[in-house]
Amino acid sequence: MTETIWNNNPEITEDLVKEHGLSESEHELMIKILGREPSLTELGIFSVMWSEHCSYKSSKLHLKTLPTKAPWVIHGPGENAGVIDIGDNQAAIFKMESHNHPSYIEPYQGAATGVGGILRDVFTMGARPIANMNALRFGRPDHRKTRHLLSGVVEGIGGYGNCVGVPTVGGETNFHPSYDGNILVNAMAVGLADQDKIFLSAAAGVGNPVIYVGSKTGRDGIHGATMASAEFTEDSEEKRPTVQVGDPFTEKLLIEACLELMSTDMVVAIQDMGAAGLTSSSVEMASGGGVGFTLNLDKVPQREEHMTPYEMMLSESQERMLVVLKPDRVEEAEAIFRKWDLDFAVIGNITDTGNLTLKWQGETVADIPTQPLADNSPEYDRPWVKTEPPATIDPNDVAAPNDIGDALLKMVGSANLSSREWIWEQYDHQVMADTIQLPGGDAAVVRVHGTNKALAISTDCTPRYCYADPFEGGKQAVAETWRNVTATGAQPMAITDCLNFGNPERPDIMGQFVGAIDGLREACTVLEYPVISGNVSLYNETNGKGIHPTPAIGGVGLLKDSSKMVTIAPENEGDVILLVGESNGHIGCTQYLSIIEGREEGAPPPVDLALEKKNGDFVRAQIQNGNISACHDISDGGLFVTLAEMAMAAGKGMDIALHNGDIPMHAYGFGEDQARYVIATAPQEADAVIEAAEEVGVSVARIGVIRGQDLDVQDAFTISVDELLDAHGSWMPKYMAKEL
Repeated sequence: MTETIWNNNPEITEDLVKEHGLSESEHELMIKILGREPSLTELGIFSVMWSEHCSYKSSKLHLKTLPTKAPWVIHGPGENAGVIDIGDNQAAIFKMESHNHPSYIEPYQGAATGVGGILRDVFTMGARPIANMNALRFGRPDHRKTRHLLSGVVEGIGGYGNCVGVPTVGGETNFHPSYDGNILVNAMAVGLADQDKIFLSAAAGVGNPVIYVGSKTGRDGIHGATMASAEFTEDSEEKRPTVQVGDPFTEKLLIEACLELMSTDMVVAIQDMGAAGLTSSSVEMASGGGVGFTLNLDKVPQREEHMTPYEMMLSESQERMLVVLKPDRVEEAEAIFRKWDLDFAVIGNITDTGNLTLKWQGETVADIPTQPLADNSPEYDRPWVKTEPPATIDPNDVAAPNDIGDALLKMVGSANLSSREWIWEQYDHQVMADTIQLPGGDAAVVRVHGTNKALAISTDCTPRYCYADPFEGGKQAVAETWRNVTATGAQPMAITDCLNFGNPERPDIMGQFVGAIDGLREACTVLEYPVISGNVSLYNETNGKGIHPTPAIGGVGLLKDSSKMVTIAPENEGDVILLVGESNGHIGCTQYLSIIEGREEGAPPPVDLALEKKNGDFVRAQIQNGNISACHDISDGGLFVTLAEMAMAAGKGMDIALHNGDIPMHAYGFGEDQARYVIATAPQEADAVIEAAEEVGVSVARIGVIRGQDLDVQDAFTISVDELLDAHGSWMPKYMAKEL
């Protein structure tokens, strides 16, 4: 190579390599690939592409074992988002990703740009985004930073989603001390596209122009991917410059401009600039198509003066895309982006070299084979040790509360079981006018615009189960979203995952990851619920203390006829309440044990996947047949909390009589046995539903009726619905009203 400025770069020392998050062996591999020492720009490119966040080097060995295929899966992992067939030449496109470290350092912008990034993953494939979801974990409520972080994250999610005009329709929020020093902000987006208008990222066509569109490049977010791939220490606040800054109004323009561009036949390939910015987008596009890119960095739109190649390639400035166009269509494409007041620049072209070649001020500043950067990055089989599950707790060994009713009020008014209305009332969940099931139910439901179809969407995970037993916890996380989607009447189709864990270099943490993957794999296989996209977020710990393992799952299902959808709210006085599934009073790892007893111990409830499928398929069939007027799956807090939530949603009371046998009433009512639902049905339908259950071997018990204004459980308690609502609705507003 004749023109280089490599000699003008600082010496590449082991300390400099270490500062970039790379090991000595990775440095040696870099030299082997290049045949020389890297330049500083090349070192930066290797560091972000080989970071955990971009390369999955500690996790991909295990991720490869997950089931990703089904007849309805159009595109599985490997693209910007997963794609499923929902009939009529339509596709649902969705993905979930983490923005954990940025949100802890700068909660508003961290959460906002998490939303912006996941939206780009969806619309870069040609889909119009129709729904946002999130899964949030914060530290203990009395921690000095929790209210500040909660306030900023919620404001950031609402501020971005509301302004960009995509409804935020649901999610989950939990508190636990393990997140004191490392919160989790997982964002999910769902979009719709025509199956013959799906766009992929693999570049093609030697000589085709490479186009930069969107916002200008600044110095925000440099080394964001590397920062997301390291644990926190006491100096984490100093990492604020690595947090990106978002502009939802520009994102809205970018969505419309990209979708207009995609309505033509100009686009060869398209990719958003997410983690690692211009580096990841160019490398992934080139390697995916088996081609090279030559980029002239002088042509990159910049909003700051004297930016270096290193800064331009590693910047994670938001609202930017990279596009490969047909060469004779550049002027037409430019007119579209100029109309939407967005930057448009031809910054390079496709070559047959297989290399990413960067030019700047007439010099070649980087020349790297793309295949090793993207597809042949390091892959580690980290040492791991299995998490030994704790012993199962006998329900008879857990003392009954003095008053079961008081215990229920305390639980529904607790940090983890209280109403989340304070959060979701800040989100516009009705924009686009297709949201037909609002936040607060088992799953959000969004109509497929212009049709009678709808998508049911749920995010869920129970980290305390995963900490006690990663395998059972992984199974339960998948099964929980499957039940949530089923409870609306929808057929679960596929999941996206966001796997949040601590430091994988610790064998106990890696053991949690492996156990959870094994659980996910088994559940997805049995439930025919494949993984089509996802994200791994590791090093979620501070000063060596890791979070609870949190494999958050985003599930999507299809309602072919949205008029058959049900909610958790029973509609009619006199409707019969039925309990589906067996109750054995499993009390270990429960919310009851934590909230009432102040204990976190015991094995989590076992997940019988064959039973999950049998019970769920039965419930869904009864909903589709019009025999069920309301349905709620039983999860956190057990049967009593489920009944309370249904009563509060309907504003109606219930008369309940339980047949708990030898199981203590508090364990029967607060136990968290899996594969269970509470359903309501008209009196004239109840016998038929019970008979249908008996025919397929599903356990169903008649436990009560909708009546009055009290939740009355015989031999246990009587509480007015108003009292439940007051306890349930007051915790979070009171908590957030305190001075931050």
